[in-house]
Amino acid sequence: MRAEIVVFDMDGVLVDPSQTFRRALIETVRHFCGAEITQDDIVQIKNEGGFNDDSHIALQVIRDAGVVVEDSEVRRFGRDLYWGRNGDGFIRDERWLPSDGLLERLGATRRLAIFTGRGMESALHSLQRFCEGVRFDPIITHEQVPNLKPAPDGLLKIARQVPRAKMVYVGDNVDDQRAAKGAGVRFIGIATPGTPRYRETAGLFRRRGADAVLESVNQIEDVLI
Repeated sequence: MRAEIVVFDMDGVLVDPSQTFRRALIETVRHFCGAEITQDDIVQIKNEGGFNDDSHIALQVIRDAGVVVEDSEVRRFGRDLYWGRNGDGFIRDERWLPSDGLLERLGATRRLAIFTGRGMESALHSLQRFCEGVRFDPIITHEQVPNLKPAPDGLLKIARQVPRAKMVYVGDNVDDQRAAKGAGVRFIGIATPGTPRYRETAGLFRRRGADAVLESVNQIEDVLI
C-alpha cells in the first residue's frame, strides 16, 4: 500500500486568520484610502478566485479607490501590523484550530506537509508556537514557488519530493481547490459555521468536486482512508 501524505493550508485550516492577517488587511485599506471593508467582503473576494494573497486584495481595493501606492509600501504596512515590534502585533491574537492530539495521531500513520500562501517566517512561527512536536515535511511557502495559488506549483513540488505517496490537500478557499485539481490530488474543503459566507464556500467546494467538505479540520480523521 502506498504511503499517504496530508498537505495542509494554514490560514482557515490550522489557524484562524480573522484577527491577524484579515484584520491587518482591513486596517491597511483604511489607512491608505479610508475605505471600510469587512471580513465578509474579504471572503467574497476570495470566493471569486485569484486573490490568495491578502496584500493583493488590499492593493486592489486601494487602487479602486483612486489611490496610487507602491506594492511594497502596502505590504510593509500590513506586515508591521501583523508582527508589531518584537512579536507584539496582531500575531499575538492568533488562534490555533486543531484540537489537542489531532496532528500527532495523523502524523503517527501518515506524512504531514504544509503548502501555504504565507511566508516561511510566519509559517514557522505559528508551527513552533502551537505544535512544536509535530513534523511537517516539506513546508512549502510562497517563497518556494514561481507562481502563487491557484497555480499547483507547491503541490507539484511536494509530489516530486514524495513521488509514490497518495496526496490529499486540505484548504479553505477556491484557489486551494483549484491548485489541488491542477496537481491531480484529492481535495478536502474546510467551511466553518460562524465564519463569513461559509454556506457559499461549502457550496462552491461541492459543486467543484471536493472529496469532502468539513466544518472543521478536527473532523478530518472521519474522511481519511
